This record gives sequence, C-alpha cells and structure tokens, in this order.
Amino acid sequence: MNMTLAETAGKLLRAQNVVLTAHVNPDGDAIGSSLGLMHLLRGLGKETAVLLDDDVPKAFSILPGYEAIQRPERERSADLLVILDTAPDRIGGVAKCVQADACINIDHHRTNAAEGDTYLAPDRAATAEIVYELASEMKAAFTKDSALCIYTGLATDTGFFRYSNTTARVMRAAAHLMDCGAEPHIVSEALEQKPYQMICDTAEALQHIERFADGRAAGIFLDHETTERMESTEGFIDFVRVIEGVDVAVLLKAKEEKLCRVSMRSKGTDVSAIAASFDGGGHMRAAGCTLKMGFDEAKKRIMAAIADGIEGEG
Repeated sequence: MNMTLAETAGKLLRAQNVVLTAHVNPDGDAIGSSLGLMHLLRGLGKETAVLLDDDVPKAFSILPGYEAIQRPERERSADLLVILDTAPDRIGGVAKCVQADACINIDHHRTNAAEGDTYLAPDRAATAEIVYELASEMKAAFTKDSALCIYTGLATDTGFFRYSNTTARVMRAAAHLMDCGAEPHIVSEALEQKPYQMICDTAEALQHIERFADGRAAGIFLDHETTERMESTEGFIDFVRVIEGVDVAVLLKAKEEKLCRVSMRSKGTDVSAIAASFDGGGHMRAAGCTLKMGFDEAKKRIMAAIADGIEGEG
C-alpha cells in the first residue's frame, strides 16, 4: 500500500521498538537519513537501533550516533522495521535477522517497486528530505544532532546543492536545519579530507579508466584483487563524470570473486533504467546495481548495457 506522509508518521508514532536500515554500500543519504530518524524517534521516547549490512565510511564518523550503527550479527525482534532509501531487496542480512511485527519502506527512488506499506516520494531530492518532513508530521523537535544528520543526507544527494535535484524547497529545508544547529563546514570538511592511502588508491584507480561507446561513456573497472587492496573507493566516479564528452560514468568494483558493485552517473541518459535491468535502482542521473558474476563478465555486460542505453537515448 502506498501510504501518505501522515500515515507513515502514524505508524512510526505507534511503534515503541524500531529498527532502521538502509541499502548496502551506504551513502550519505542512507546514513544521514537513518541517523537523523534515529535521533528524532529517540527524542520521542522510542527505543531505536540502526542496522546496516556493510562497512560505513569513516568520513561519516563526524555524525552524532555513528558509533551506534550496528551490523546484523544476531537475531532481534522489533515492533517496526523501517527500510530507508532503498527497496527491501537491497538491505542484505538485515532482512533475515530482524523479526518485526510490521515493516514500512520510505524512499525517494522512482525505481522502487516494493510491495507492502511504502511511502515513495520521487519528487524529493533525498530520503533525508522525507525524514525532514516526517519530523513535522510527528511533531518531533529537531536537535543539533538530528539536524546535522539530515542536512548531510540532503547535501550529499544533491552534490552539495549543485545537482539538478536541488530545489528551492531543499534550500529552505537546509537553511532551517542550519537554524537548528547543523554546521555545513563540519560535513564538507570531513568528506573532503582523505587519508594518504586513499589518495594513493585514487592515483592507482585513475590508471584503470576506460572510455567506450564512442567516447560517450567512461568507467573505472577494479578487479577483486585491486578492490581488496584499496582502503576506499569513495569519490572515484567523480573523476570520471567530469571527463569532457562523457555522458555516462561508471565505477565497477569486484567485492568478491562472483559479486561486483556498480555505480553510475549521467548527464542525460537514464541510468536508473540500466540499473533496473540488473535488479538495481536509483535516479535518472545516479543509480547502482549488484552483479552476481565474475569481474570480466560483469564488465562486459555493464559496458554493453550502458552503450545500448546511450544509443536508445540518442
């Protein structure tokens, strides 16, 4: 059932023991939304935990509550499981370890075709924007902690207010969160700083850039051995996205011998449709998927799908 914002807030308010989760390979919106909603619900007296089935980048350790994020290592029960910023099939082991009386899915990705109780708002720039609006519905007071987390989700999913999903509504929300204590420089400085090894990893990754589709696409392709050696791949795709003449940028990294993660960005092509063909999802201009196959096959298939997608748009 596609719920209204008021119905979503009502379910959150009626629950006492809540588990929050988001997608594997969590980004700023997934992390910021989860922690922001955690602070709001705890402020309302709810017992609230955040479970993410993946590594959480250390850069986000500046967010209040970062240390409270747990991995799904034991079974637990809850009144309500809340899935943020993704469809239920992308939360990894959380789905098996949490036994909840009810589940709701809150997302802004138009590719989310989840069944069940869902609040989907594809016109919102980030799931963090939905969490911001839920606060008013629940009559939950913003604190400095919740404001900083939600601001981070807004900022990162809009490219720090540079992408086309930046609306006047987003800017008003960001300004209000600043009034509530969010400090933008804390977020930007933390995410701009890179460990020395990550700079070395970036230099190595840039040696793996390949152009294809007549120069209209380019990607960084990292096999399992290379991916394992790297401290983080955060931000690699941004170096590809700015190449002159490139419409679609892709980062493919082999996390395991038979499992590859793909991130895509575009200027014109609908990459969410490409991701959806591999059971992934996202936005028209930013999407991702997981390919359960070896590196060589995954690289071949994603390059072909991107080339076809670009051709289809032409």
